[in-house]
Amino acid sequence: MDSLSGKGAVVTGGASGIGLETARRLAARGARVVLADIERGALDRAVDELRSNGASAWGVECDVSSLPAVTTLADEAFRLLDRVHVVFNNAGVALGGPIASMSHDDWRWIIDVDLWGPIHGVEVFVPRLIDQGDGGHVLFTASFAGLVPNVGLGPYCVAKYGVVALAEVLARELRPHSIGVSVLCPMRVGTNIGTSERNRATDYGAADVASTLPDSAAQDESLAGRIIPVEDAAEATVRAILDNRLYIVTHDESRESIRRRFERIDRSFEGG
Repeated sequence: MDSLSGKGAVVTGGASGIGLETARRLAARGARVVLADIERGALDRAVDELRSNGASAWGVECDVSSLPAVTTLADEAFRLLDRVHVVFNNAGVALGGPIASMSHDDWRWIIDVDLWGPIHGVEVFVPRLIDQGDGGHVLFTASFAGLVPNVGLGPYCVAKYGVVALAEVLARELRPHSIGVSVLCPMRVGTNIGTSERNRATDYGAADVASTLPDSAAQDESLAGRIIPVEDAAEATVRAILDNRLYIVTHDESRESIRRRFERIDRSFEGG
């Protein structure tokens, strides 16, 4: 995609963090944007901000764990934008703690939002993008935890590994349709994902206090990476659309861990 001017874009988890900052940058390049988020108040404020800066922006309240809700989002996005070219499946939650301490409801919550959410986005948007025949770009927020196992983030890793696989397969399948695919795999970013529990629906039960994420500032940088500003992650995301780049890695310090993982796999062919 050479230009974003006049393009229609949909961003889930768009009321804050990486989603909102990416929407700002898409709008600054001339895109018309539909933000989706589960938090109505934050969503309204985000849309008001974009519009106050001259953007064409709308908000749709949406719980990505629900296929009917994401279907409604797609219907509204095509109604408001007429044509959609960019779909950023960004909404996500996280929960910390050992796998053995996770309840079934913990697993359901993480998988429903972090894996089924992107799958729902693919189900409802990708066939329409193909039928539209204008090309486009589909993006996903995964994580460094989708490339390398992170102790204490088991369910999150399982979901994000799935998101990376989804993006990798989709990139091959959509190439003949001139639809690009990108997957964002950052280490720590300065977002509010550490307070994900605020959006945990009651039917998932309550998390054990010990299972919530620790304060990101207290984590060991050598293991978790620097905390980068959302602006850096968002700029890399928008550049990936224009450059048609599959993997978006934001932390140089993640490279060695990724390399070691694939070296371990490679050594297994030699019995290493």
